[in-house]
Amino acid sequence: MNLFDELQYRGLIKDYSNEENIKEMLKTPQTIYCGFDPSAASMHMGNFVMIMTLMRLQKAGHKIIAVVGGATGMIGDPSGKSAERNLLDKHALAHNTEQIRSQLAKYLDLSDPRKGEIVNNYDWHGKLNVLEFLRDYGKYFTINYMLAKDTVARRLETGISYAEFSYMLLQAVDFLHLYEHYGCTMQIGGSDQWGNLISGLDLIRKVKGADTKVEVMTAHLLTDAEGNKFGKSVEGALFLDPKKFSAYKLYQYFYNVSDADADKYLKVFTFLAKAEIEAIMKEHYDAPHRRLAQTRLAEEIVALVHSKEALDHAREMSAALFSGDVKELSAEDIIDLFSQTLVEVAPLLKLEDVLIAIKAATSKREAREFIRGNSISVNGERLTDPDLILTNDYLLHNKYLIIRRGKKNYFVAEVK
Repeated sequence: MNLFDELQYRGLIKDYSNEENIKEMLKTPQTIYCGFDPSAASMHMGNFVMIMTLMRLQKAGHKIIAVVGGATGMIGDPSGKSAERNLLDKHALAHNTEQIRSQLAKYLDLSDPRKGEIVNNYDWHGKLNVLEFLRDYGKYFTINYMLAKDTVARRLETGISYAEFSYMLLQAVDFLHLYEHYGCTMQIGGSDQWGNLISGLDLIRKVKGADTKVEVMTAHLLTDAEGNKFGKSVEGALFLDPKKFSAYKLYQYFYNVSDADADKYLKVFTFLAKAEIEAIMKEHYDAPHRRLAQTRLAEEIVALVHSKEALDHAREMSAALFSGDVKELSAEDIIDLFSQTLVEVAPLLKLEDVLIAIKAATSKREAREFIRGNSISVNGERLTDPDLILTNDYLLHNKYLIIRRGKKNYFVAEVK
């Protein structure tokens, strides 16, 4: 399978400027770039679609360039936005830019500049003055051309500032600069970037000639089986920074996706070959209750995004919850697992009163039924006395009570 066909098999190509030209170009080493927006201090799994695409292109022998938008981030991309975004100050933008650069460096091979580089577009945009920008680049774009772009047209009713209106010109200049100084011949991006990518293509051909050999292509914006935008959880975005979204949570997110999504995400987020993915899905559908596809997906993603050690720890945490043996969990693990359900309680309460406080029971009668029926364990220990005082001896890390009711219901009290 050639590279273009493999990208299509994996659902990574939606739009392209010229299919035959791109197929031909991908047969020999090209320099290919993708831009990343530093509007936040961490990228998320939606961004990882493009990172994985760059990694695939790099493995196939192409040089890749990741552009961190230190300049364009000062303006804000209107793509996919219904209103003007709040502008970051220079300090926050510089911090985010460095964080994004560090994350990209983790996944891309930068051992040789002939294989890959990370650049900041502020390095060239920061040297332009407004007159040079308008004279040298703005003259190539008509207002009608810009108004016809979806990213602008969708904002005409609600309003769009000149700053965001000019964003496509800035991104177009990026492609021209990379073509002139790095020999970059192709740009990739998410499908919401199509108008911006085409603008760069048009600028190069107007400046360098209509037959200049440059092309662009976009990847599908992922959705789940129900059509929801990919990359969101009940707690927000699936950030790549483990401090914002832990390896355990990432593991659980992908372990719990639907069968159809597991099939889709195995193609997008792993380097498993087509034959192996098809074998996994065949075995999965023979016994779907075992969730073999989801398990393999979660394992591959966590190991790739974080590390093999992070995957092992995520498995250990999952096993502890499944077995009820929670005594080995660290304080950090407890916060990671139960931050959404943690309830503060007073010290030296009776067991039955704790159950009511954390809403594991709705009344004293119900609490006593659960306890005397052997349904309650505290920090892995089965307790059967409703009047038992939970002293400091029962606390994990001197403050936590992990209470399990039955096999699956967990509640956590923090003793203050």
